Amino acid sequence: MRIATWNVNSIGARIERVVEWLETAQPDVVALQELKCTTEAFPQMPIQALGYEVAAHGNGRWNGVAILSRVGLADVTLDLTNQPAYDDVIETRAIGATCGGVRMWSLYVPNGREPDHAHYAYKLQWLAALKATAAAELAAQPDLPVRTDR
Repeated sequence: MRIATWNVNSIGARIERVVEWLETAQPDVVALQELKCTTEAFPQMPIQALGYEVAAHGNGRWNGVAILSRVGLADVTLDLTNQPAYDDVIETRAIGATCGGVRMWSLYVPNGREPDHAHYAYKLQWLAALKATAAAELAAQPDLPVRTDR
């Protein structure tokens, strides 16, 4: 399975490049970050025309994530378990899905800024939520092989 990730920095501004790249590279699964659009505004049609299923999660701000898959897309999860808010907003920074039997996540990790900035504390809380989400998913699949030597 060929898996790729791309911080597109606005899917609206980059959709032509994304489509061209999908046609050329033909990855099986793509994780996109920094969509800068709402879920409803995500340009699914040109991507679906290439045989990809789309799961997008965006609120129209500077974040937003998506998973594109041509090997199946099931068990879509929006956000992390107990994901923290920043300025009273749950930012759209995480989406998970099972693609061709492989559990995938597209993550747009917050920038921590300086250690005394409120966003740094938010980043640490967000990373703790990511760790808890991963642990819960692994615990739910006890037969899943996990490497611990890294």
